[in-house]
Amino acid sequence: MSENDVASTQESPNLDECLKLLKGERDEQRLAGLLLVTKFCKAEDHSSLARVYDAVGPHFLYRLLRTGIGSAGVNDNQDAYLSLSITVLAAFCRVPEIASSEDMVLNIPLVLEALSTQSGSSVLEECYEFLYLVSVASESGMVRFCESGGLKILASQMCSLQDGSHLMELSFKLLQLILSTMSLDIIQNDDSTGISVIVAAIARQFAVLHNSLKFEALHLLNATLSSKDSSKLRDAFRLLPQDDWSPNIRIGIMAILQNRVAPAERLQALILAESMVSMFGEDWLISQVSTNGAQDQASADMCLLLVLEQSRVEIAVLLNELAYLKYEAPQDTSATAEAIFSKRYNVAVAYSLVEKIIKLISNVEGSDGNLLDEGMLTKLIIQLNETIIVVLEYLEDAKEHRHKKGDDLLASVRIIGSYLAEAPLACKEKVRDLLGYMLSIEGEDEQRPFYAVCFLLPMLSQITMEIEGCKVLASCKGLEAVLDCFSKLVGSHALHVEDNGCIFLACDTIMNLLLKKDKVQIMLGESAIVDLLKALSHWSENTEEMSSMMMASSICALIFDYTSEETLLNHPDFDYRTLSSLYLLIARCLASSEQDTKADMDLSEIVSSGISRWAHRYPNIRGAVKN
Repeated sequence: MSENDVASTQESPNLDECLKLLKGERDEQRLAGLLLVTKFCKAEDHSSLARVYDAVGPHFLYRLLRTGIGSAGVNDNQDAYLSLSITVLAAFCRVPEIASSEDMVLNIPLVLEALSTQSGSSVLEECYEFLYLVSVASESGMVRFCESGGLKILASQMCSLQDGSHLMELSFKLLQLILSTMSLDIIQNDDSTGISVIVAAIARQFAVLHNSLKFEALHLLNATLSSKDSSKLRDAFRLLPQDDWSPNIRIGIMAILQNRVAPAERLQALILAESMVSMFGEDWLISQVSTNGAQDQASADMCLLLVLEQSRVEIAVLLNELAYLKYEAPQDTSATAEAIFSKRYNVAVAYSLVEKIIKLISNVEGSDGNLLDEGMLTKLIIQLNETIIVVLEYLEDAKEHRHKKGDDLLASVRIIGSYLAEAPLACKEKVRDLLGYMLSIEGEDEQRPFYAVCFLLPMLSQITMEIEGCKVLASCKGLEAVLDCFSKLVGSHALHVEDNGCIFLACDTIMNLLLKKDKVQIMLGESAIVDLLKALSHWSENTEEMSSMMMASSICALIFDYTSEETLLNHPDFDYRTLSSLYLLIARCLASSEQDTKADMDLSEIVSSGISRWAHRYPNIRGAVKN
């Protein structure tokens, strides 16, 4: 006879005896039967548990639970009844068919009540186990848990649970289940305060634990803070003191990034870092951590350096994988499309962090504070240079494959533009070779290049201050791209952009080129001239800012060098009303400069000298100026 047969023979009498007691007429018999259940029924023995459950029935279990909680009157054995009822309920729910039953779902409010009143009790673990098993077994269980205030109770309990305990682990499982099945918007509307408390508790576990639960904490934090539905929650967090949870997230991120962990977890740490920086600004990366009352500058520097280093690594790996998927892997397959989408999202996260670090360095260098020492700045700039070279190489690959449309390409131009705005001479040769291509890149929803030009304008306005930069831009027909961008920014069909500074950067670039036209040999087509003049007219008619009008009149004065009144009026897309508007613009600016000694004399001089050069070709200009 096998060991299993022996065990079965030995246990069968106990099970039969238990079933007889459970089917008895008196409650005392059923209680005795349940006590036997707890002694010999094992969690994995689903068939025995199912037989026992059928014998005792759900109604007796419900009555026992109510008695244990105290809803049916005070009883000397109340604590024992509660402990017994919760223990057997948790045991029965290990059978999925029992856990998903409506009878178990109906017990959720009572178990939550027990959970809220039995803090520190030995039955807490069984309460959590029951709630998790019933919630995971059916959607109605999860709904009942949330409708019964489960999140509030969970929030009140989590802060007092022991770090890394099994109870904390069960809490995490419950939260993961809730977040995977319910909209975060709905959860926030129900209990935003509870969610805030829960996130603070998870952040602590993320900081102090050094086991697998640390990664569960990381995933939960991302599920709440990085979700597309978390905007309301993030707004709420901005108003809360950061002392209780923000430093813990920074500590956890640093621990992930400086230890040997799976690449996927490092990426998750970057996603969390990006969420925190989006909420609190790039200074969050160098916020000093208090250690025994003292500010720890080394930790602040280390966090920044680790995030940048890992972002550089992710960018290099992801761009290489993206290039393979786009140019070498089998196309038009759902798997390839899904992989490309995922990698583009991850690249966007890393790009966002790098851009914010570029902005941080720019702000630090422009301030009087000593937030970063020279040694740290040097390390950061080396890392940034290496990152930008990788991105430029990705664009080189795309250019060779004649790809110029895609949000990943547009994002690559954006990060390059952000860096070159601060270091316009960086990677000089590569940038020169790729400039024309970068200006031609379009996003997925663009019909013509626009945003790529906007991203590069800070760099273009700087390099065109020198003859060499003007020649580089002119050689790749970059002026046409800037003129088209300017028309879209200020014309009658102007596109919305985040920063009106783009308009003045475009103006600076255009003027820099036009002022050096004799040395650079710039040629402008008739259509480009007409489009620009119409945009200048529209801009001047819709602004009261004298600085804008002075800039517009200066560009107009330089453009008039290329044509004449007769030629313009003979163009089918140009009329005298537009020309008259430009004449009026020039007249207003000349009059303003005469009245206001603080006016920009350089721009006034450009207009005045322009009139002296081409007035003979524009017969009506003198009348407009005189009037």
